[in-house]
Amino acid sequence: MTHSNSGLRLGRRGFLATTAAAGGVAASADQVFAIESPALHQPGIITAQQPCAYFITFDLATTKRDEVVALLRRWTEAADALMAGVSVHGLADSGEIDGLKDRDLTITIGFGPGLFQKDGKDRYGLNTHRPEALADLPRFTGDQLVPARTGGDLCIQCCANDPQTTLHASRALTRLAYGVADPRWAQAGFLPSFGKGKTPRNLMGFKDGTINPDSQNPQSAGRYIWAADTDLPWMQGGSYLVSRIIRIALEHWDRTPVSFQEETMGREKQSGAPIGGHDEFEPLTLAQKDHDGNPVTAQNSHARLAAPEENGGAQILRRAYSYDNGLSFTAERWPPWRQGMEMDAGLLFMSWQQDPRTGFTRIFERMSKFDMMNQYTTHIGGGLFACPGRRKGGYIGQALFEA
Repeated sequence: MTHSNSGLRLGRRGFLATTAAAGGVAASADQVFAIESPALHQPGIITAQQPCAYFITFDLATTKRDEVVALLRRWTEAADALMAGVSVHGLADSGEIDGLKDRDLTITIGFGPGLFQKDGKDRYGLNTHRPEALADLPRFTGDQLVPARTGGDLCIQCCANDPQTTLHASRALTRLAYGVADPRWAQAGFLPSFGKGKTPRNLMGFKDGTINPDSQNPQSAGRYIWAADTDLPWMQGGSYLVSRIIRIALEHWDRTPVSFQEETMGREKQSGAPIGGHDEFEPLTLAQKDHDGNPVTAQNSHARLAAPEENGGAQILRRAYSYDNGLSFTAERWPPWRQGMEMDAGLLFMSWQQDPRTGFTRIFERMSKFDMMNQYTTHIGGGLFACPGRRKGGYIGQALFEA
C-alpha cells in the first residue's frame, strides 16, 4: 500500500510517515534520517476507507518519560510489521489471522491532551510543546459524555478489510503497552462497501460524507486536513482527530416518516440529493424557497447546519464508521421519552482537520444547539488527538520528545 504525498509540508525538522509500500517493511527506528526530510503522513487518514475499524485509547500509567518513549518505539516498529503482514519482533503472535489475505491494514497513532498535562501536572515535560490546536473541546449543548468512553492520553486507530485483522492489531499493541499504558475505552466500527466511488450509508439509511474536502488534492488537503505550516514543527505532516461516539435512537428514527427524515437530514434519502434536487453532488438548496416562501432546505436541517457555506467555509474530513454494541438499558436521554432496553448503536464519528477550533468546533457549536437531528442522537463519548507525521527511520512522536 502506498501512502499519499498530498498536502506536502516542510517543518524545521521533517518527518516521513510509516509506509508499507508494495508490502515492504518501513525502516527501523535506529536508521539515520535526514534532518530536513519531506513531511509525509501517517496512514489511515486519507487512505481509502476500509470496511472495518477498531479504535482504542489508553491512559499512561507511568511517570517516567523514557518509558513513554520506549513504548512509542515499540508501537512504531510493531505497526510497521503488522501493516507489512510480518511477525512483530519479540512478541508471540496470537495466530487468529493466519491465512487471511488482503488485509489492507493501516495503523494511526495519536496523542491526547493528557500526554501534555493531566490533573494540573506536566508529567513528562512536554506541556510547552502542546499545540494550540489541541485545545480542550468545549462542552457542547446536549453532550452526555460518559467518562468511561471519553478521553485518553494515547489513541490507536486500526482499519482493515475485516474485523479480525483490526482486533488482532489492537491486541498486539495493547500487549506491548502492558505496565506503561492501560486501555481506557475502545469501539469497533463497520462500513460495508457500497461500490467504488459510492458514498456509504449510515444506520439511518442516508449517505454519509457527501460534502468532504478532496483529500487527494494537495491544495485541498493542505488547507483542511494537514497541520498548518505555522503549527509546531513536530506536528508537520500530521492532522488532528476529533472522535465521537454518537448513539442514535434507531427505534425512534425507524418510526419516523421518510418525509420527515428527509426534512431533518436536508437531503433525499434514496439519491442523497439536496431537497428538490436529483443528484447527490448538486449544490445544497440553501437559498431556494418553496411556493409558500419557506426554505426548501429547512433552516435547522442537518445538511444546512453542516454546510461550509453556513460555517465560514469550514470543512473537516469525515471518515466515520457505524457501530453496534447490542442492547443496553436507557434511563436518561437515549431516548428521553421511555426507559428500557434499547439498541446501543450509532456512529463512530472520526473527523480529521487542520485545527479542531476552526473545524469540528466551529461546525458543531451551532449544530449542537439547533440541529433537528439532535432529537435522535446523543454524543456519549469520544476524544481529541494530535496525530503527527513521522521522521524517516524514527518513531511516532520522536520530534516531540526531542523538541
